[in-house]
Amino acid sequence: MQPNWFIGIEVPAASWYASVAAGAPPEVRPFHPADLHLTVAFFGPCGEDRARAGWEAARAIPFASFAVRLGGIAPMGDRRRPSALSVLIADGGEPVAAYMAAAQAVALEAAGCAPERRAPKPHVTVARPRRSAPDAERRRAVAWATAQPAVGAALVLDRLCLFTWATERADGRRFRVVEALPAAQK
Repeated sequence: MQPNWFIGIEVPAASWYASVAAGAPPEVRPFHPADLHLTVAFFGPCGEDRARAGWEAARAIPFASFAVRLGGIAPMGDRRRPSALSVLIADGGEPVAAYMAAAQAVALEAAGCAPERRAPKPHVTVARPRRSAPDAERRRAVAWATAQPAVGAALVLDRLCLFTWATERADGRRFRVVEALPAAQK
């Protein structure tokens, strides 16, 4: 199986994430703190050469830091069978979405991937229900997520990364950074 590739904006976990992950029920699989990101362009299992072509195209779009405030947790994916539990951006999401749209378009084209049809929705996936979770378990996971208070953390997002799957997952990490681009200084 070929690994997935994607471009994302790294999200610092700090103390806000520790409290979210600590309260997760057994039917929820929290992400490793180092895996938190906002996906800019998802390439899938396209291979490293195509992913790097997309990365180089995205690097041509000026990347500046973004100040955001995190909101509540919401289910993402299919409404009947959500596949992710994600923290939404409560404040500062508009410039992030605008950057995501511009970078995503050129990156997907350069990587030879189909264009994204949906408008970007900045969010940070923090957990997933088990892939094979029955509907009742998935409903409990969603109920837990939507009952959480807004995170409220203020963050600066200042590093764009090319990610793929982690080669070793013993520490719980799902992804690894292949290349990174710090935000341009203003």
